[in-house]
Amino acid sequence: MSALWYLTGIEAEDDFFTDSIPEEYGAMSERPVHMLDIRRDFPSPQFEKIVPDPGMWRNGMAVRMPNHLGDAVMALPALGQLRKIIPPRCALYCIAPAGQRALYHSLPVVDGIVPLERIHSGWSREELMLLRRLRLGVGVLFNNSFRDALSMRLAGVPNLYGAKARCRSFLLRRAFAFPPRPEREPANIHHANRYLAIASALGAPDWDGVLPEFRLSPGVDELPPAITALCEHPKLLTVASGAAYGAAKRWPSENFAAVARHWVEAGGIVAVLGSGAERKIGDEVVEGLDPRKAYNLSGGTSLIELMHLLRSSAMTVANDSGIMHLAAALGRPGVAVFGPTDFTATGPISPNWRLLYEKIECSPCFRRECREGHQCCIRAITPGMVIAEIDDLLRAERAAGARK
Repeated sequence: MSALWYLTGIEAEDDFFTDSIPEEYGAMSERPVHMLDIRRDFPSPQFEKIVPDPGMWRNGMAVRMPNHLGDAVMALPALGQLRKIIPPRCALYCIAPAGQRALYHSLPVVDGIVPLERIHSGWSREELMLLRRLRLGVGVLFNNSFRDALSMRLAGVPNLYGAKARCRSFLLRRAFAFPPRPEREPANIHHANRYLAIASALGAPDWDGVLPEFRLSPGVDELPPAITALCEHPKLLTVASGAAYGAAKRWPSENFAAVARHWVEAGGIVAVLGSGAERKIGDEVVEGLDPRKAYNLSGGTSLIELMHLLRSSAMTVANDSGIMHLAAALGRPGVAVFGPTDFTATGPISPNWRLLYEKIECSPCFRRECREGHQCCIRAITPGMVIAEIDDLLRAERAAGARK
C-alpha cells in the first residue's frame, strides 16, 4: 500500500507514489539510510558506581539541563532515570533557559524549574537565591560549564556530579572522564548515553528505552484557532528547514520545497516550523505552494504550540536540529538529513525515524560553515531519497495499525 493511498484515500499501485516523482528530485535507489537503536548500537560508558548517602539528598536534586533544545531532549532518558533514584518526598528540579519552561512543565517527572534568563552572562542574584531556598542536596550537570558548577555551589548545592571539563573538577564531588570525540569519524557514543552514564553511576537502573511521558498543557482545544485547525488535520507534514548551529547543517531549502510540493500534490498540508531567524528559509520552502495548504510558521509559534503541531503531524522532515529531536520524543515518525554532524552522536531517539547520511572524506567536520563551500555531504541527499523514506515509514505505520 503506497503513501499516496494514505494521503488521498485512493487505491493505488504500490509504486505509484514513488514513480510519480519528477526526475529532478534525484535518485531514490541505494539510499544511504540509517536507523538508530542507542541501547543496542552504542552502549553507555561505564563508571564506578556511587553509593548515595541517604542524608545527602536534603530536599532533592537539581539537574542543570543543556541549553540547546536538541541536547535537552537527548538528556530526557537520563532525567527520567534520575527520577527513579530520588527518595520519596524529595523533589526533582531542572535548571534551564527560561524560554524552555514549556518543555519542563510538560514533563510529570519534573517537580519544578529554576529558569535562567541570561544563560551566557551568568546567574542573577534572584536565580541563585531561588535555588538556595530549595535546599537541594544533590546536583547533576548535563553540560560542561564551569560557571554553572560554581553557581550551583554558591547556591548551596553541596554534592555536584558531572563530566570532567573546563577545570571544574574541584567543584564536583565526582567528575566523569569521557573519551575525546574523534575527528572526521563517527563517535559511536550517543549524547543520550553520556547523560545516561552519569545517571547510572549515581545508581539509576538501566534505561528501558521509554522516554518520560509528556502532558501538554494547555490542550490542543485551548490553542489559537489557526493552530488548533492545523493540529486537527490528519495529513499534516511538519518541516524543520533551519538549524541554529549553522548553514552547513541545512539541507537546501529548494529540496525541502520539493518534498513539501510532493506532499501537497498528494493531498496533504505543510507547516514549516522554526525560529524567527529562520523565517526567510521557511518562505523559500513554501514559495509557489497553495497558501491554503502550506504555512510558514517560523517564529510564529510558542514552544507549547510547536510541541502540539509536532505531536499532531503525520510526518516530520528535518535537519539535525532541536525540532527533529522534539518531534521524535513526541512519538511521531520522520526523516532527518545529516551532513557535517555525527548521526551516531546526535541522531533522534526513536525507532520511527530514518536518517539519511552520505559519508564523504571530510564528513563529519562539525563546522558551522562548509570550508570547501560545496556542502557535498548534505547535498548528496536528494528529495527523491527523502520522499522514498517517507513512503516506507507511512507503509510501516499503516501495517502496524492493521495489526492492532
